[in-house]
Amino acid sequence: MSFSSDVQAITKAGDQTVVLGVGPARIRQIQIVGAASGTGSVVVKNGAGGTTVLTMTIPTAAVSVHSVNIPADGIRCTSDPQLVLGNGITQVTVFYA
Repeated sequence: MSFSSDVQAITKAGDQTVVLGVGPARIRQIQIVGAASGTGSVVVKNGAGGTTVLTMTIPTAAVSVHSVNIPADGIRCTSDPQLVLGNGITQVTVFYA
């Protein structure tokens, strides 16, 4: 059996802007823990302050977990991905290759 890539994961706390620290990557899935209140937004940028490659709004009426699967080969970031997490996000786990 052969694999097309080795998927890895990294978890970050919410309500902050953070560069993942993984170098160029393809984002395959994002698991988001939403808080009971707040803006509930997740923005992924191609590098620190780079082009926005994904914007999501997450419902925040109750504490919840959302898994966002990215189709095909994922979202390619040629620079280290940056996450901008709104104050309605408790934490995110990013699965990347």
